[in-house]
Amino acid sequence: MITSSIFFAAAESASLLKGGFLSPLVLIILVIIMIPVSLYAQFRVSSTYNRNAQIPSRGGITGREAARAVMDRAGITDVSIEVTEGHLTDHYNPITRQLVLSEENYNGTSLAALGVAAHEAGHAIQHKVGYSMLHFRMALVPATNFVSRVVPIVMLIGFFFAAGLSGMLLDIAIICYAVITLFQLITLPVEFDATRRAKAQLVDLGILDKDEMPGVNETLNAAALTYVAAFVSSLLYLLYLISSRRD
Repeated sequence: MITSSIFFAAAESASLLKGGFLSPLVLIILVIIMIPVSLYAQFRVSSTYNRNAQIPSRGGITGREAARAVMDRAGITDVSIEVTEGHLTDHYNPITRQLVLSEENYNGTSLAALGVAAHEAGHAIQHKVGYSMLHFRMALVPATNFVSRVVPIVMLIGFFFAAGLSGMLLDIAIICYAVITLFQLITLPVEFDATRRAKAQLVDLGILDKDEMPGVNETLNAAALTYVAAFVSSLLYLLYLISSRRD
């Protein structure tokens, strides 16, 4: 989502420079704010994860075992743990009730692997206890997926055929980004709460000692920064579109 926000902002910015409705100064400020923050968030989570992935836990249990222990503690027996390819492709699917871990975290015993695995188990706990924000986000998924497919089409039409967004195209873009921004906003408490649950369970279950937690905290806090950056990027672009509509 962060990358797509930057791409669409850049594409629309190019059209505005050809005589659009936003002053160059405001445009420059938006670009300065959006791009570095997003790039830094991506760099931070990657570098932090890679560093803590090199630190093995004393207990030596795998991410799969940690996730299973956290869910067992919560009485969750109907969620399977699957492995998938890719880097940091870990996620919890509430529809299929699957906790999916990347291979490096599924089999890994590092502080980073255990932190990520426990975090995803935290989402499974949210689902079991009926955490309202998780259900709100689930309800927004269909609409968010739809508008995410519409946005590139609107931007490309505005860039190539309309010399910028205006009229109906601008209204559609505002609606799409309003949905995306709302989804990003709801994602924040969902992710923060899952992280809180993960940190508590890792220590309570004896999976990690307290002096091992700084590595986990650093990894999960860096991941949380990417969600904040995604929300800020979406919000800034939404405000930009709304200001364009008023102009």
